[in-house]
Amino acid sequence: MPSYLPLGQLVMTRNALDSLNYPDILDGIDRHIRCDWGDVSSGDWAENDWSLEHNERILSSYKDRLGVKFWIITERDRSATTVLLPEDY
Repeated sequence: MPSYLPLGQLVMTRNALDSLNYPDILDGIDRHIRCDWGDVSSGDWAENDWSLEHNERILSSYKDRLGVKFWIITERDRSATTVLLPEDY
């Protein structure tokens, strides 16, 4: 299994940009690249590992220093990765 995840173009919703602390976003992106899927269930973690090998979409979940939950989603073709808040989905 690859030890890192290619991101493609990195984009962010306006809501995430306005709501999250920049260093926490960078930390989340770093963890996502290293295949640390954050605060997901063990089933979702296993699905992300499978998706990494089979070129499917990957969703990680993290919290910033104030406890604000955010997601990072990489598309199945690895062309783009989006940082967003759950309500942006």
